Amino acid sequence: MLRLVLPKGSLERATFQLFEDADLAVARGSDVDYRGAIDDPRVNEVMVLRPQEIPQYVASGMFDLGITGRDWVEETSADVVTLTELHYSKATARPIRMVLAVAGDNPAASVRDLPSGVRVQTEYPQLTKRFFANAEVEAQITLSYGATEAKIPEIADAVVEITETGRALRAAGLKVIDTIVVSYTELIANPASYADPEKRKAMEQIMTLLSGSLEARGRVLVKLNVDETILPSVIGLLPALKSPTVSKLFGEDGFAVETVVAKSEINILIPALKEAGATDIIELPIAKIVH
Repeated sequence: MLRLVLPKGSLERATFQLFEDADLAVARGSDVDYRGAIDDPRVNEVMVLRPQEIPQYVASGMFDLGITGRDWVEETSADVVTLTELHYSKATARPIRMVLAVAGDNPAASVRDLPSGVRVQTEYPQLTKRFFANAEVEAQITLSYGATEAKIPEIADAVVEITETGRALRAAGLKVIDTIVVSYTELIANPASYADPEKRKAMEQIMTLLSGSLEARGRVLVKLNVDETILPSVIGLLPALKSPTVSKLFGEDGFAVETVVAKSEINILIPALKEAGATDIIELPIAKIVH
């Protein structure tokens, strides 16, 4: 039913892991194959292509559904429907920022402080042109094919580059003076496909699986038994995602309690629960959380 396109390159491994976690594992003949398959009746075709191209391919109807960054949707001005943000990247859940950077000793504090005719290198020429036009600053904008931050001062006066942490820019002796776009990875759809009720239902179901898998990351399910007399104090220790589930134990004066908590807190929480009188404490992994 759906033709799906996934990003090749820095997002590839994280994207394939997300699909596997969502029980939508992508099978390929090898890691360099551009075609794949998902054993799911909602997906007819899978291709793996550069994220720069994906918005235009989805907008044109070549694919129904795709994953790419907001930065490339903005750069290409593609007419697509954003179904959801997927808060992951090649290494973290942080967004990337598209920023304007100059040499560290440059007195400019924003784009409007740059002189007319400023030389700018970027992998995002269209978005950069619109940004400078909106700021009413005339600029010589040139497409960069990589190593953009290395081009100041000999080749460029400023660069427009993406960054998660800013570490590479600082290492190159640059400073950020403006943020142009904050970009998460997005699940995007072709507008005509999204208007089709059957395809829209399939898209929304896939979105539910992907979002549920991301929601579960870094969380665990904790189950425990507790005597009625200490129930309030034990409940007070639980940093719950929502209110914990409390059930009466059959034939006993106690309760079974379960709740979802952050994995990062579990090493402190379990000893505290035991010291408070909880028994039969169990920690379980979670594959998905669907609200």
